[in-house]
Amino acid sequence: MVTDAEWASVRRGLRFGQVVEGTVVKVPRPGVIGIFVDIGLCVGGFVDVALLPDRGEDWPVEGTVADFEIWWADDRRQIRLKPCDSRYLRDDFTDFVARFRPDWPSRIGQPVPDPELLGEG
Repeated sequence: MVTDAEWASVRRGLRFGQVVEGTVVKVPRPGVIGIFVDIGLCVGGFVDVALLPDRGEDWPVEGTVADFEIWWADDRRQIRLKPCDSRYLRDDFTDFVARFRPDWPSRIGQPVPDPELLGEG
């Protein structure tokens, strides 16, 4: 279990769009949940099903090493990731961002905010 201090320390070093290399360590239900990624930190990474291709067979498999961008981090002590490789990204990603996260381009390079400042903590 990651302590509050460890999580706060990790978060301080995160920026939206920051690229990290990771290894896919678990794909519990392809096409349904998302994938867990080891990014070499004391907390794990996760790519949500909403960012991955519709077809589970197009997802990266366990053991795949790839680059991911920091997409979000909240109070769950998990770093949300976005695949850099378009093969592992939903086909309509541009439209998805325009609909659900239109501020994404302006957030790239900005620090990931503390969840307490967002009312999450």
